Amino acid sequence: MTRRLLAQRSAALALAVVAALVLLALAAPLVSWLTGSPPTAFHGDAVDPALGGLPRGAAGGISTHHWLGVEPVNGRDVLARVLYGARVSLLIAVLATALSVALGTALGLIAGFFGGWVDTAIGRTMDLLLSFPSLIFMIALISAAPGTDRRLLLVVVLGFFGWPYVGRIVRGQAMVLARNEFVAAARVLGASRRTLLLREVLPNLTGPVLVVATMSIPGCIATEAGLSFLGVGVQAPTPSWGQMIATAVPWYAADPAYFLIPGVFLFVTVLAFNVLGDAVRDALDPRSQRR
Repeated sequence: MTRRLLAQRSAALALAVVAALVLLALAAPLVSWLTGSPPTAFHGDAVDPALGGLPRGAAGGISTHHWLGVEPVNGRDVLARVLYGARVSLLIAVLATALSVALGTALGLIAGFFGGWVDTAIGRTMDLLLSFPSLIFMIALISAAPGTDRRLLLVVVLGFFGWPYVGRIVRGQAMVLARNEFVAAARVLGASRRTLLLREVLPNLTGPVLVVATMSIPGCIATEAGLSFLGVGVQAPTPSWGQMIATAVPWYAADPAYFLIPGVFLFVTVLAFNVLGDAVRDALDPRSQRR
């Protein structure tokens, strides 16, 4: 699978972009130390009060001290906030995806394997959650919990609304596998239901689960950024790409760099994960590759 994955140029490039982003996010404290600019530090000397707080210099105040410029008015370092924002976005997306995959796999496996009233109950629950306008409910739930750690709350909310998508895929695959010959053979040999579930069916769901997990991460990143943009996600002073884009909107004409930099990082990250997810799907099922 790895060989087929890396044989695709787009997949290799997407994987390199994702790896570079993860390394930069992990190295955020080191980069801040090298530049001497923590993400919450104000640099009043980097902005011009006479111009309403615009950064001094060209391209949003890019200099040897501020490699991607500074924010208007407060002069916070854009590079530090972008990298720390990457840490926040990736952490929330990965944890929310892990939660949704764990719940969706467990419930989808049980529903598809046992069938009957168990399948009906879990299936109707999935249909009910999928019928909700999830973004509106996310905003309502997060807004109704003031004082809670927004990062943890985002993980729980995104994972809760994401598991039905995973569950439906796992349920369909589990229904097919439960009627397969190797499962029937194991049942004849006296295997328990637990053994059938964990040793016969679950290992054969690794591929579909890996694909859906890879493709869920960019959705979580985009949703987190959207919620932060609307003001109900990650709260200041914790950096977030969506929050940075929201504060940059009034400045896009006077300081386009401040608007474009977090936007480009968000766009490239979501695109890279989507391309990587498509490549993983094609690598696991060569018949799905485009000719």
